[in-house]
Amino acid sequence: MKYTALFTLGLSTVLSGYAIAQAVSPSASSLALLPSEIQAPADQQLLLTVRAEGDQIYTCQAKADAPNQFEWTLKAPEALLYDERGQEVGLHYGGPSWEMKDGSKIVGQLQSKVDAPEASAIPWLLLQVKSHEGDGVLSQVNWIQRVNTVGGKAPQTGCNSTHQNQEIRVNYAADYYFFG
Repeated sequence: MKYTALFTLGLSTVLSGYAIAQAVSPSASSLALLPSEIQAPADQQLLLTVRAEGDQIYTCQAKADAPNQFEWTLKAPEALLYDERGQEVGLHYGGPSWEMKDGSKIVGQLQSKVDAPEASAIPWLLLQVKSHEGDGVLSQVNWIQRVNTVGGKAPQTGCNSTHQNQEIRVNYAADYYFFG
């Protein structure tokens, strides 16, 4: 088990470096090409772009409408946030919450989502900020987009009554665009 954890950590580190190096600020024209369902309102301006590298954490649970069937359900994300230079600037975790090193924090609420172009990637999202804390870079943010996702989808197998309440971590990466 220790070998698997170390291998996963090592692989995550290598992948993180690659993905961070690929992160760039979107242009106005590239933002306009995003699906209409996840567009930020027209009166909002892009304030910040970060790259998230981490895990989507899933728990094996019985289905609400079919208690004898089980599925992996999202518990929370857990990721580090990086700026365009690859410097760690904050955290992303359950809530969903984004917290920056300057002390500012926001909690979002899902407004809409679309499937990612890559079938193995988690959906692209539009979230509205429902709460702010602190005075910093996130204090003026009203909307969040999650795009350019890689990985993170729950497994299709391995969740049954013998694995109930078991957690699994699935590596993911995404770009988060913050608007205000």
